[in-house]
Amino acid sequence: MTALALLPELSVIVAVAAVGVSLFAVRRTRALAASADERARARGDEFLQTVAALQKAIDGQAAQLAELQQQAQLAATPAAPRPGLNLCKRSQVLRLHRKGDPPGRIAAALEVPQQEVDLLIKVHRIVLGNL
Repeated sequence: MTALALLPELSVIVAVAAVGVSLFAVRRTRALAASADERARARGDEFLQTVAALQKAIDGQAAQLAELQQQAQLAATPAAPRPGLNLCKRSQVLRLHRKGDPPGRIAAALEVPQQEVDLLIKVHRIVLGNL
């Protein structure tokens, strides 16, 4: 046999081998793609679980922040101012002073600070001195 006679047979063998290699490559590619998909799904599930855990942690922190803000608002609310001497108490202070009661006794009797009683008496003396 000559080399030319073997050429068509050799071409067929090479073509069959090429088809076989191509089929093997396609199968291998599909297997690798399926494996990659499985890994991606597994990682996706892990990712979703991580996201859910982080969301839960964020919600907990948000609740704590809201609670702290509420506590801060309650703590920042100033106490109601204590009312000063009204006109009735002022007149009582001056009346008791004219009677001769000392400022300490006047303050105790009317339940007002002694400094306010002293100040009121001093202002009264100044006003009387300017008349």
